[in-house]
Amino acid sequence: MKLILRADVENLGVLGDIVEVKAGYGRNYLVPQGLAMVATASNMKVFELERKKLTDQMEKVRGAAQSLADKLEAAEVIIEVRVGENDKLYGSVTASNIADALAALDLEVDRRRILLDAPIRVLGDYTVRVRLHAGVVAEVKVAVKAEGRIIEEEAPVEENDAESAVESAEESAE
Repeated sequence: MKLILRADVENLGVLGDIVEVKAGYGRNYLVPQGLAMVATASNMKVFELERKKLTDQMEKVRGAAQSLADKLEAAEVIIEVRVGENDKLYGSVTASNIADALAALDLEVDRRRILLDAPIRVLGDYTVRVRLHAGVVAEVKVAVKAEGRIIEEEAPVEENDAESAVESAEESAE
């Protein structure tokens, strides 16, 4: 079955491509979803008339996806999980957990768009890919931490103590 793509379809083609697909895929998915139309002479003329509108619409969607990708790459997601002996996680961190953590940061992403090779089962820092649009993939920094642990930052505390000690010494000298 020959179809004209009305939108970018992953692993198939981009807007305006004429592709050959199996009849069931085209008839049951691509055409009803509005992603393609049957490649006939009359449909070719109709498509050429609406090509600019479809191109503008795709650029608008791609632009929105790119702006969301920039926000995602700037964000750092911290997920606190329960751990047992030897810092072994109870369960694992999945795409749903990451999507919930992003939603808490006011970044709505569908969990099916989060590309995890396997669930996260160890504490640490990870880079997770999120496919927002065909050609727009963001990388999100995800930190998996133990629940209830206080992170001790000794270096800044020591600097502050050293500065206050110097200031105290200067004040007492005057």
